[in-house]
Amino acid sequence: MPSSKSPETLEFSDGELILIDQTRLPQELVTLTCRTVEETHDAIQRLVVRGAPAIGIAAAYGVCLAAKSSGASRQDYLDAADHLATSRPTAVNLFWALDRMRATIAATTDETMLHGKLVEEAKKIHEEDREMCKSIGRNGASLLGQSKCVLTHCNAGGLATSMWGTALAPIYHCHQSGQAIEVYADETRPLLQGGRLTAWELSQAGIPVTVLTDSMSGSLLRTGKIDAVIVGADRIAANGDVANKIGTYPLAVLARYHSVPFYVAAPSSTFDLELADGAGIPIEERSRDEVAEPLGVCAVPDAAKVMNPAFDVTPAELVDCLITERGLIPKPDRKKVAEHFGRTLAH
Repeated sequence: MPSSKSPETLEFSDGELILIDQTRLPQELVTLTCRTVEETHDAIQRLVVRGAPAIGIAAAYGVCLAAKSSGASRQDYLDAADHLATSRPTAVNLFWALDRMRATIAATTDETMLHGKLVEEAKKIHEEDREMCKSIGRNGASLLGQSKCVLTHCNAGGLATSMWGTALAPIYHCHQSGQAIEVYADETRPLLQGGRLTAWELSQAGIPVTVLTDSMSGSLLRTGKIDAVIVGADRIAANGDVANKIGTYPLAVLARYHSVPFYVAAPSSTFDLELADGAGIPIEERSRDEVAEPLGVCAVPDAAKVMNPAFDVTPAELVDCLITERGLIPKPDRKKVAEHFGRTLAH
């Protein structure tokens, strides 16, 4: 989580969207200003802003940027929402936030008030995210109360949301409560979000953090040093299957083999209750260069093919508990997920 002297992960000021440029961390802390819908789309696609909740917030503000000096029409805002929806396919928060903006457009009959209503809705989404982070922190801390060492994957902290994050929120809560807790962060190849981002923000917060390559996690779990594994999510199906950064599934398998609890922290907006299971979750395929030329260095011969899915799916049976702002879903399945959201399953 950025320190008090650091800029916010994202903010909307004077009609502009200001983002920490996460592609530049940890070498330098700089911001990128988006003034158009297209610039916001590009920032999301290039991972200037990333993490499911933060993507949703950025997209909501991005719709507002359709306004021109002479004002935008209802259709301009709808076109903006449709275009932003093409930026990344897996994180359901993106589509959830854009649906809220579309609903605001539909509910506002006076077009002269439309821009103000959209900004108001985007700010509401942003504020709800802050409250979500606090609630997930409290709820998840109940599971980490005795933990001294926790392993995480990718970045699901303040840089992925508007405050504490999801997976890191319970860690921040424990830290602020005086509990001594240490984090081991998978490097998270190929884009090194664990090494570049998680390690950076935990260091900023004064929480001890150790970075390891993804292939070391099994050996680390075998030592018995790790008390829990906690990760975030980009989409969770109705049965509790979880899509998260590539490498999460093998980590869940390793955790189960070594009898280490595996927790997933995510807000309600990350659940896609219309999807029966993880088989229906679209998996983003990213460019060859991210694997073949990491940090601009040629690491794979031109003749070799490359696989670069951004996410994988962890079956619900490997998840010991889902943590949301509403509470906990231990040993998740279709019935428990439905009950968590006050739904009744059809017989």
